[in-house]
Amino acid sequence: MTLTTEAGLPGGEPGAGTVGFAPEEVDLSLSTRAARLKWVLVVDEALPPGRAANAAVCAAAPTATQVAHLLGVDVTDAEGAVHPALPWVGCTILAADQATLRTIRTKAAAAPGTFVADMPALAQSTNVYDDYRAAMGKAGADDIDYCAISIVGPRNRVNRLVGKLPLMS
Repeated sequence: MTLTTEAGLPGGEPGAGTVGFAPEEVDLSLSTRAARLKWVLVVDEALPPGRAANAAVCAAAPTATQVAHLLGVDVTDAEGAVHPALPWVGCTILAADQATLRTIRTKAAAAPGTFVADMPALAQSTNVYDDYRAAMGKAGADDIDYCAISIVGPRNRVNRLVGKLPLMS
């Protein structure tokens, strides 16, 4: 998984080189379309459903932990059971072919103020994390195929990056 922010550093609390929301920006009463940042996941349309779901979750996990204030608050149902926070800005899941995934990832990683997490195909072909690390260490940028990419950034920039990609079906 590659994590990239404006300064190429892992995300976290908003500040220099990070992508996220300041606490005062979080307004849980607004439509997801009113948020300054947009979150999309783009998944390889050729993957079978199980591998596509795995790739989306693997790309979403670092996004949820690295982009500040992306998640809302825990909610309690009428019987008192607590349900963990979900993304208050929503997350759109789109589909693309391999070439489009690579192009979008390259452009997103180069865009200032944009967070990118990816799920390389090499990760789905290993069962040991150190083996994945070793394989990635030998792979050039042009050799890496992506199962999914997660992008958080300014709404207009993210919209330009993903264009009119279809929703994943």
